[in-house]
Amino acid sequence: MWIYYWLAANGIHPFNDVKAIVVPPPQMVANMRVGNMDGFCVGEPWNNRAIVDKIGFTAETTQGIWKDHPEKTLGTTAEFVQRYPNTARAMTAAVIDAGRWIDASLSNREKTAETVADKSYVNTDKEVILARMLGRYDNGIGKTWDDPNYMKFYNDGHVTFPYLSDGMWFMTQHRRWGLLKEDVDYLAVAKKVNRIDLQGRRGGDQDEPAQGADACCPSDRRRGMGRQGPEALRRLVQDQGRLERLRNGRAPKDCAAPHPSRSPFQGEGWGGG
Repeated sequence: MWIYYWLAANGIHPFNDVKAIVVPPPQMVANMRVGNMDGFCVGEPWNNRAIVDKIGFTAETTQGIWKDHPEKTLGTTAEFVQRYPNTARAMTAAVIDAGRWIDASLSNREKTAETVADKSYVNTDKEVILARMLGRYDNGIGKTWDDPNYMKFYNDGHVTFPYLSDGMWFMTQHRRWGLLKEDVDYLAVAKKVNRIDLQGRRGGDQDEPAQGADACCPSDRRRGMGRQGPEALRRLVQDQGRLERLRNGRAPKDCAAPHPSRSPFQGEGWGGG
């Protein structure tokens, strides 16, 4: 959805104007090296690896598109959570604790980079991973900068929290491009998938965050949304005229996605979070 979103925001239809292929992240640099593809959208360290190897450059960072955007997920089937609730909570707690530890100090970030660089994990140079973990960017074509919106892994619980609005956003993007064939109750589906009740020890209530030492949950379950968010979202994805123009031809200017920080729930436009 990221590459589709970014292309459409720049007037390029992601299905009609380009060919998108799926390649495992560790193989992306090699595939671009031999000419199998012209570019890619992927998490680090593969962007920086392409720059270090002098075969590519960074056109845009995802934090430049949407600050504090959703990224990776810890996912299981609903059946697994039902059968092994304690295991599901333990896995969730482990991810939260690891993120909290990484964010605690620069030395922890360095240790993390050293660990994941090992052949049994990412199998690349520590420096390739560490640079962008510290927010030190080189785009490969002459620009270097220290990015204030560098990668965060906990950020007072905001990183590890499964915001309902994030789930809703991804579903609207599937609906936007015809991958989801009809409207659903976006909020209801998000509540089933984004298991807020597994956050912290005080689970079971999707409207009450954990407290005190167990706190890992922001109080607002839908970032970028007001109370009218779900209804505004439904109006957004039901705009069939725009959908058809996007599906059948080049993305017109009036359908270009706004910057996600400008929530579609606060006005007109496509995309958002």
